[in-house]
Amino acid sequence: MGQSPFIEKIRAILRTKHYSIQTEKTYLLWIKRFIIFNQKRHPEELGEQEVTDFLTYLAVKRHVTSSTQNLALCAIVFMYKHVFERELTLLPDTIRARAPKRIPTVLSHEGF
Repeated sequence: MGQSPFIEKIRAILRTKHYSIQTEKTYLLWIKRFIIFNQKRHPEELGEQEVTDFLTYLAVKRHVTSSTQNLALCAIVFMYKHVFERELTLLPDTIRARAPKRIPTVLSHEGF
């Protein structure tokens, strides 16, 4: 099955900028998910509100980690910046996923 001309355009830009194949795959995956989330509307018609809604959905409904949410955001920002030549400004009501709390490992005296 062939990709849409739009997805192929993004792939070409990623390759021109020498992004890794893994980054290319990941970015294209998140861009497709963003498009599907917005009922397959073209991203050119979408803006900050739809990006905010998508990121909030990922955090609240899908319970993604902060790094996963950030990756999705990076892919979408890349698309707007390099395909539409437009900077995105995140809306203040975007719900950000929380980073997991790291519990320090404490060594006991008994082990020595």
